[in-house]
Amino acid sequence: MSGLALAQSGHLYQKLQVIETLLEASSVGQPAAGLATTWSQSPDGLRWQFDLRPGARFHDGSRVRAADAVAALQAATQAPGALSQAPVAGLRVLASADGRESLEILLHRPHATLPSLLAHFSTAVLAPGSWAPDGRTLVRILGSGPYRITRLEAPQRLEVAWFDGEGGPAPQIRRAGYLAVGRAETRALMAASGQADLVFALDPASLAKWRRTVSPARLASVTVPRVMALKLNAGAPVLSDARVRQALSLAIDREGIASAILRDPGLAATQLLPPTVPDWHDPSLPPLTFDLERAAGLLRAAGWRRSADGRHWRDVTGQPVTLTLRTFPDRPELPIVATALQEQWRQLGLPVRVSIGNSGDIPLGHRDGSLQIGLMARNYASTPDLTASLWQDFRPGGHDWGAMGWQSPPVWDALAALNSGAGLDRAAALRRQVVQGLQRDLPVIPVAWYRQHVAVSRRVQRPVLDPLERSYRLSALRWTDGDGAFASRGKDHT
Repeated sequence: MSGLALAQSGHLYQKLQVIETLLEASSVGQPAAGLATTWSQSPDGLRWQFDLRPGARFHDGSRVRAADAVAALQAATQAPGALSQAPVAGLRVLASADGRESLEILLHRPHATLPSLLAHFSTAVLAPGSWAPDGRTLVRILGSGPYRITRLEAPQRLEVAWFDGEGGPAPQIRRAGYLAVGRAETRALMAASGQADLVFALDPASLAKWRRTVSPARLASVTVPRVMALKLNAGAPVLSDARVRQALSLAIDREGIASAILRDPGLAATQLLPPTVPDWHDPSLPPLTFDLERAAGLLRAAGWRRSADGRHWRDVTGQPVTLTLRTFPDRPELPIVATALQEQWRQLGLPVRVSIGNSGDIPLGHRDGSLQIGLMARNYASTPDLTASLWQDFRPGGHDWGAMGWQSPPVWDALAALNSGAGLDRAAALRRQVVQGLQRDLPVIPVAWYRQHVAVSRRVQRPVLDPLERSYRLSALRWTDGDGAFASRGKDHT
């Protein structure tokens, strides 16, 4: 939570159910009703109509109007808004004989991932009262979700309370508090001491200790479409040959990293996305493996030669090869994995300098061209349909957290065709084409998949975690009295 704006903290407002988007997403990424309860598209795919939920109200009590949604979507068509990826030709309010609020999105060409983009937090609809009189400065967050903000102290604390503006049954969780805690050890201590009811992002070391001790909390886990990966500057001469990138991949002992650092050998990445994302996981692909001998052979095939002492490599121009890897400590495992990679590549004969900075260094290095290798954790479910995220990362020109200097017209064409819409059989073939191209060329090198681990206090029933990490699902949580029975008390939830 780095500021008030949706671009900075919208993901948190969405997780706490403060804001709403026109559409939501099911656990498998399919479009679901949000502020819009019904929607349809024209036969040519160029016009989409959305009908808003009758009686929807903002947290200041004002009615949600189609004009408010149009204003929100108009803002989201500008970068970094998600709708900047869509070929939007126009937005307009539709007249309705029955008084229902409806709007229409007009497109220059069909765009199949539009429903997914409309579930992104940057498209959330806010009340006009959220803005200063100039209409440009955001001064408060007045959403339409089941919880309203009662206290906001960026960057650490946010408190919400149930909003009963539309009537209906109240959830068991009437109030909740969110606290951002940077140190993984502190989060684990809060869970163990019962200071919080839900604690997210437990690190591997804390998990290992957790499993060896008796704790007042339980553990809930779900595999998520988040990948620890190496972003490579394929435009740099030293990394432009796919055989060099393949050699770097072959020199990575993923099972060792997953077992020793992540404490979960099942998280060793054999391709970009895990089997829990079946549309984008191809079980027939040869898996990414560890083989130093093959790695050295690929470097020789790329024209590299051993130095006179036989310990290091010279590239095709005869220059000694030294690489720099950038990463950041926002996720505590990243610097540790970076050190492991440094040692594993040293065994191949490649000296690597590890630079630990902040998360903004990788996008900055992409933009100014200075990045060689970046170790990152990339969430591919920022939009429910992963097509949109993959297009953003691997389109021509690449992306801050995606490809850099990489050229692959077949992958670009396949992603563009998926964006435009394709039948089920053709879409499956196009996805395979993308997955195979990424596995072959390795513009990013997958290292490990992620499992979200959450400590759950015994005051609440074990939650069903969101595999897309879009929501904490506060409104669905239930209190327990210790015997599994529901409690009707209006407790706070932290």
